[in-house]
Amino acid sequence: MLLAAAAPLARGSFSRAAQLPGRRPLPRARAMSASALSSLTAAMGGSSGSSDPVAPRSGVSAPRFHVGVVVVPQQIAWVVERLGKYHQVLEPGLHFLVPGVDRVAYAHSLKEEAIPIPNQQAITKDNVTISIDGVLFLRIVNAYEASYGVHDPIYAVTQLAQTSMRSEIGKMTLDRTFEERDTMNQAIVKAVNAAAQAWGIQVLRYEIRDIIPPTSIKQAME
Repeated sequence: MLLAAAAPLARGSFSRAAQLPGRRPLPRARAMSASALSSLTAAMGGSSGSSDPVAPRSGVSAPRFHVGVVVVPQQIAWVVERLGKYHQVLEPGLHFLVPGVDRVAYAHSLKEEAIPIPNQQAITKDNVTISIDGVLFLRIVNAYEASYGVHDPIYAVTQLAQTSMRSEIGKMTLDRTFEERDTMNQAIVKAVNAAAQAWGIQVLRYEIRDIIPPTSIKQAME
């Protein structure tokens, strides 16, 4: 009975204290939204769920945990590390690993891939700025070098193809860029392969999709 009688008094005194001049009411704690929580987690370098040590590309996946027996799909290569050090590359088929000691660190697709090269600005030999994009066809031929030779082999090849494209455009006039696409494609493939060989990647071909001149030149051509 005493506790029940004291409860209203305590609530009344607290409300009066909150209304006294010069005192600000305590702010209420707001629940953090899911988007804010995910943004904060990403800024701290973590994730809300379990993170997968393997960063697969499209169609490439590898087990995070295993019980000692793994099956590698066709045209896929898994790079295994033992106690943090490179151990072997698993080819398609059945393989036996040591649980807790062996880890599938990288997974690569050995199929031919088509990588779009984003649209970019380039200046021709006669100082005309054009927009150009293309498609790069490549495949991984060495899973070990693709894993340890460069951080992101696909991104590195894409950047190299863009710089090579701008370099080749700068050697030609605007008229020649439309006439000699095959010559540019072969030159870009040769330049990219010279550097991509150390990354375990073979560039098969490059195709220019669109060459867009400035609007004023398009009107003059029409």
